[in-house]
Formats: sequence, C-alpha cells, structure tokens
Amino acid sequence: SEGKTNMVAELSTSINIKEPRWDQSTFVGRAKHFFTVTDPRNVLLTNEQLAHAHKVITDYRKGIVSPGLTEDELWRAKYVFDSAFHPDTGEKMILIGRMSAQVPMNMTITGCMMTFYKTTPAVLFWQWINQSFNAIVNYTNRSGDAPITVSQLGTAYVSATTGAVVTALGLNALTKHVSPLIGRFVPFAAVAAANCINIPLMRQRELQHGIPVTDENDNRLGESTKAAQQAISQVVVSRILMASPGMAIPPFLMNHLEKKAFLKRFPWMSAPIQVSLVGFCLVFATPLCCALFPQKSSMSVSRLEPELQEKIRASHPGVERVFFNKGL
Repeated sequence: SEGKTNMVAELSTSINIKEPRWDQSTFVGRAKHFFTVTDPRNVLLTNEQLAHAHKVITDYRKGIVSPGLTEDELWRAKYVFDSAFHPDTGEKMILIGRMSAQVPMNMTITGCMMTFYKTTPAVLFWQWINQSFNAIVNYTNRSGDAPITVSQLGTAYVSATTGAVVTALGLNALTKHVSPLIGRFVPFAAVAAANCINIPLMRQRELQHGIPVTDENDNRLGESTKAAQQAISQVVVSRILMASPGMAIPPFLMNHLEKKAFLKRFPWMSAPIQVSLVGFCLVFATPLCCALFPQKSSMSVSRLEPELQEKIRASHPGVERVFFNKGL
C-alpha cells in the first residue's frame, strides 16, 4: 500500500478573498457577512490565532497555500483577519474598537444608560462613557488610509460628548411632566443626536479631503468628498437604526416588569435584566443594520465633483461608476 498516498488536492489560489464570502448585492448575503464580522466570540481570539489567520491570508494573497488548507478554513481565517485588521491600512485595530466588540460593549453601556437615567450625574457619566466608546469605534473603523490629527480627534470627541449630554439633560428636564415610560426613551434620543454629531466629526478629514474611489477592479481614481458624504450619511442612518431595537424594546418590557412583585422584591435585578434584553436585541440589530448598505458602496461618476469627473473621463473614459469603502 506504499503507492497509496494520502494526498488531498491542494486548494486553488483563484478564490477571491478580497470580497466577502456571500453575494454583497443582496441583503441576505450582506447579513450573513456581518453576522460573521460582528460575532462577539471573535473578541476572545488570542494573538496567536490572529497571527495564524494573518499568515494564512497574506500567504494566500501571494499565491502560497498552507498545506492541507480547506476552503472553509481559508474563509474562517479571512473573517478572523478582517475582524482584527483594518481593511485600508492593514494595522491591528484596538480591541474595543473592533466590530466584534460592538455587542458586548454596547449592551453593557446601553443597559446602564437606560437603568441609571434619572439622576444628572448618572446621565453625565454614562453619556460620556458612551461617546468615548463611540469615538474609539468611529476612529478604528474610519474609511481610507488618511491619518486624523490629535486636535481633530479631540474636537470631535468633545463636541459629540457635549451634544449627547446636553440633549440628554434637556430631554430629562422635559420628561418631569410626562409619563415614566416616555422618560425611558430619553437615552435613545440623546444617542441618536450624538451619532449625528460624532460620526461626521470623527470623520471630518474625509469630508474635507475626500475618500479614495476606485473602479470595479480596485484601481484608485482619486479622492472624492461627495463619496465621503454618501458614506458617512449611510453610516449615521445604520448606527441610529442599530441602536433602536435595543433602546426601544426594553423600555416597554421593563416598564411592565417593574410593576411585578419579583422586581419589587429584588430591585438590583433590574440592571442585569435590562443589559441582557439590550444584548439580545443588539446581537441581531448590529449585523442586520450594518447590512442595510453595501460595505463597498458605489455612486455614478456624474454625481462626483466636476473636477474629479473630468479627471476620470480623461484617464478612464469607460468608467461609469466608482466604488469606495463606506466605513462602519
């Protein structure tokens, strides 16, 4: 039996791992992709596991296939790689800024914001924590490879935090005259307002200088501020919707539960129940809202700035649409 070798056919090097595994032109394909990207279990990966995935993917891109690698293992490595390394700069992202940390971090912060919303110090503290976390996420998941200065980062952070806190305190003052149920929605309104301030400010460099746009074969055609506007507005919409279920459904349930004898006997149970409810909503809302718009967004050349249109028509006359990473 010496002639019988256990050779497994080597994996082809023609699999396109630049793109996600599932068809990104459909919502279902994008949802499957983001369920994998935002999988909270990726937070627990060790540096060795990340380094292994990094090696498998960088080797594969050079046409080197690790012995015995299967297609499933290749895709697994790609998603581990994507969960931890920035798509444009290639650098390892800060752990709490990664998409896989979104559910555990947001569920804790949102749950606490919604449990401790009655006193001014608690509102100040939790809105500040939330905006600090948002600032890290927005910076970590920015589009393009352009650096952002410390002063731009500071301005964005201070403006967003101030915006959220002022909104929360202003709305809290108004809710003294309305039903307790409406009072529970104050944190959501503050978060929505802050997202509208925080994301454009954290990514202001893109709005000023543009983000890289490419043709469908990834050839860079220039930088566009119009593309940046579309990218950032899509991200703002999906972030607000992402926060909605976790901040809209639990208040009704909590309002109902707090009237029950059980929570009157054990009031300390209120926070963990709230955090768990928010977590359950976020596990689904995060990937589904990321999937609303394609990650590789596109727009017609005719909607770009006039000077960039001229440049593209002169150098790439056949190009009708440009593509760009919208960030997350």
